[in-house]
Amino acid sequence: MGNLALHALRIVLVVCLAGTVFVQVVMVPLLAVDLRADEGVVLGDLRLPALAVVFLCLVLLSVVTIQVTLICVWRLLTMVRRGTVFSHAAFRYVDIVIGAISAASVLIFGIAATLAPGELAPGIVLLICGAALLTAGVALIVLVMRMLLGQAVARDAEATHLRAELDEVI
Repeated sequence: MGNLALHALRIVLVVCLAGTVFVQVVMVPLLAVDLRADEGVVLGDLRLPALAVVFLCLVLLSVVTIQVTLICVWRLLTMVRRGTVFSHAAFRYVDIVIGAISAASVLIFGIAATLAPGELAPGIVLLICGAALLTAGVALIVLVMRMLLGQAVARDAEATHLRAELDEVI
């Protein structure tokens, strides 16, 4: 991977990480204030506040999964730059990415389940469920890429062993 691609991807990662921090620090509190302002008008019982808390927690946790993924991709890019990505150390970061994406899929589905009993159009809930399914598909793609990384690491170890044997013969 060229230096230009590495730097471009790092810029994208920094912008995405800054965006998720903005969502956590600014947007989620504004959403909480908005939901709190609406709760007295719509329902007097505890159902809406409980749903609002669950919804906000799901959104915050979804943002955290994105941040964890971005940090792990940054670490993998560092390994690419150093030429150490084809090692067993890379599996730890890839496994964390798979776990974070899977958790995000479950959280997105949780958001859909939280919004389903309300007055939201069923089509919107279905779209959110589709996003959860798409996110699960991304986790499966990363899992396949992990398997390819495993094969590459095995081939690299085999090539190193064969080189060592060839050096002994020569």
